[in-house]
Amino acid sequence: MLIKSISLTNFRNHTTYSLECKPTTTLILGENGCGKTSVLEAIYILTQGKSFRATDPDIIKKETDFYRIELVYDNGEKIIATYDTKKKSFQTLDKKTTRLPAKKKHPVILFLPSDLNLVTGAPSRHRDYFDRFFSVLNPGYATALNKYNKALLQRNKLLKEEVIKKSAIFPWDILLAKNGVIIKKLRDELIKEIDQYLTDTYHTIAENQDKIEIKYTSDFNELTENQYLDLLEKNYEKDHFLGHTSFGVHRDDFRFIFNQKPAESTASRGETRSIILALKFIEAKIITEKLNQKPIILLDDVFSELDNKRRKCLINNFKNHQVIITSVEKFTA
Repeated sequence: MLIKSISLTNFRNHTTYSLECKPTTTLILGENGCGKTSVLEAIYILTQGKSFRATDPDIIKKETDFYRIELVYDNGEKIIATYDTKKKSFQTLDKKTTRLPAKKKHPVILFLPSDLNLVTGAPSRHRDYFDRFFSVLNPGYATALNKYNKALLQRNKLLKEEVIKKSAIFPWDILLAKNGVIIKKLRDELIKEIDQYLTDTYHTIAENQDKIEIKYTSDFNELTENQYLDLLEKNYEKDHFLGHTSFGVHRDDFRFIFNQKPAESTASRGETRSIILALKFIEAKIITEKLNQKPIILLDDVFSELDNKRRKCLINNFKNHQVIITSVEKFTA
């Protein structure tokens, strides 16, 4: 399916806004701060069920008490999301739910300017990026990650209390162990799949003999749920002293290796951008193959960060997809 239109009401700085989308490339032009990214955010919410940058209270236009967004696909199917400061709901056909049903989600590839700094970013940035990709690729990953993060939040809240009962921690430990093992297994599998394409895809952009890898590091290699649980219990006193959970997949990292050395300290600015472009092209390839659907491509003002050669490469690789681009000015490639 392709997006036909998107409409916003009281969303960010938009009182009302509507966009008719072309089946190929749609360009959203405007100055910085005018709300271009908000349009992509609305599309993301209606295709993935949540924002990529904020919670609902932050999204409502100031001095209003609700927002509403509506997306229409080219087959006539309509999805509406509303939030009234208390709860969010999604309406599809005649059904209203608190979450976007999995079967109503549509794969997207989101490309933000900050992604171009992914190679040199902090571990949390790396995790956020790959978590977003893996969640689109595998609904089971998204479910496990959501449960893990909720359990981690509750456990950390308890750890900050001066006096707590160990029995109060245990139910959250069980959830962390169960979902942590699932997350680790899927990360291992998906990173290996990305890694096998990375160097060859990079060569289609850079046309050289450089070798690119992704190194996935974790607190553990392979653990059963019981072993994971034992380690959480073993670290209980330390965690209580620190006020947070010091062991688990929330500490994992993904590092890029450039010719057997850390890319963050050896790759040039142009080489770094080529690595990220290669990663985006691999995203599209794997999503298309695994889900049997072409992802919609959302590009948020990234053309201003790329030279002409990389712009052409980006356009060529996504020419068979629906692409929605934001930019402060018209561009040539």
